[in-house]
Formats: sequence, C-alpha cells, structure tokens
Amino acid sequence: MDQIRISGINGFGFHGVYPEERRVGQRFLADLILYTDLSAPAKSDDVNDATDYSKVVPDVKKILEGEPVNLIETLADRVVTSVLQNYPLVESVEVTIYKPEAPVEAAIAVHIRRDR
Repeated sequence: MDQIRISGINGFGFHGVYPEERRVGQRFLADLILYTDLSAPAKSDDVNDATDYSKVVPDVKKILEGEPVNLIETLADRVVTSVLQNYPLVESVEVTIYKPEAPVEAAIAVHIRRDR
C-alpha cells in the first residue's frame, strides 16, 4: 500500500486524568500515516481521485481540541475511527498522539493502527 504521511497536527485540548489537565489544558500533536492506493490520483492528477489531506488535517485538529477524554489512547482511537469512517479510499491508518506537556518527566506518545 502507498502512504500519505501527515505530521505535526497541533491542537489545544483538555484531556487527561488529573483535574489540573482538565482545567488548564495543554497542547497535543498527531502524526498520521494513511495507507491507500495512490495510482488513480497519480494518473489523473485530480484531487477527487485522492484522499484530500487538506480535509483530514482540520478533522483531526477538531478531535484534538474536542470533547475531553481521560486517555490519549482514547484520543488516538477517535482519530483512526474518524479517518476510516470519513475517507473511504484509506485502507489502514496509523496515528501517533503526543502529549508533550504530560505531568511526568518523560516524552509521552501512543501509537495505534487500525485496518478497514
């Protein structure tokens, strides 16, 4: 499968298990890999034959900034579910959610993959 890679989607959300995270909020980042067949859009040079990443980015940002959840695992699952539901040409999707300001002394990220 071919890939479309989208890196550094940035959103400010209120996710986390601690009251301070829910009150103050923090930055979340997402990287995606969309697995799809790119031969049709490559031949036609027509965005209508492709997965339009200019629509994927704001959709993911809306999830990052949307309804608070406790876990970034849940956030990641919401992103992959949304991509698979809304972009029928995508066969599989990987997402990494980063929580750069997590209340621990480490870099935190979760990575999941789902197939259609």
